[in-house]
Amino acid sequence: MVETLHDKGVVVTGGGGGIGAALARRFAAEGARVVVNDLDGTKAKAVADEIGGIAVPGDASTIVPEAREALGGSVDVYCANAGLGSGGSEAAPEEVWAAAWDVNVMAHVRAAHALLPDWLERGSGRFVSTVSAAGLLTMIGAAPYSVTKHGAYAFAEWLSLTYRHRGIKVHAICPQGVRTDMLAATGTAGDLVLTPTAIEPDDVAAALFAGMAEDRFLVLPHPEVAAFYRARAETPDKWLKGMNHIQQKWEENER
Repeated sequence: MVETLHDKGVVVTGGGGGIGAALARRFAAEGARVVVNDLDGTKAKAVADEIGGIAVPGDASTIVPEAREALGGSVDVYCANAGLGSGGSEAAPEEVWAAAWDVNVMAHVRAAHALLPDWLERGSGRFVSTVSAAGLLTMIGAAPYSVTKHGAYAFAEWLSLTYRHRGIKVHAICPQGVRTDMLAATGTAGDLVLTPTAIEPDDVAAALFAGMAEDRFLVLPHPEVAAFYRARAETPDKWLKGMNHIQQKWEENER
């Protein structure tokens, strides 16, 4: 059973829409004081006003001090949700790779660096990383996204194994398709792989809260991802062959 969230200080990055907004609404409904962060200040304010929260717009990499101050000096739960769904291959421009790495991985690292001294001192804190099933598997047509989401998952995993005995709880949320603007931006690759089983952002929030109640690190809003992940580990060549068939189907559809 998850401890009460009443009056807890929660930060949600990328909270202006999609999964982030759903997380912000759910935490607020549980009685938490929520900081809504987004690069788009108008969207952040709209969600914050709706839930009685506090808008802190700006780069997710730098908002911990301002968010902590807005919450009266303490952050209890940090949802590293902001992300870039960068498509492309190895030939994607280096600035695309750099931006994906910065937002999808380094923003999490910087937040943890800012949060952990206080959390370790008091022996509690919860870090929620919105990763993606691409971080466990991959996504066709999106090398920067797939690679950096693997990095985000690896960092969340490292945080958990390093600090769990000191009271730090970590959750990695790894959904497949979710009906958000990011899904719409995936184009035909998303239509082929993600859209048929896409779920709502509220479903992701519900899966996180179930995972928190059971103190689970890995949160799978699409339970079938567990079988895919197992197949990837146990029979990697068979799994890669299957993924390559999907890649070929996508290429044929693109002609």
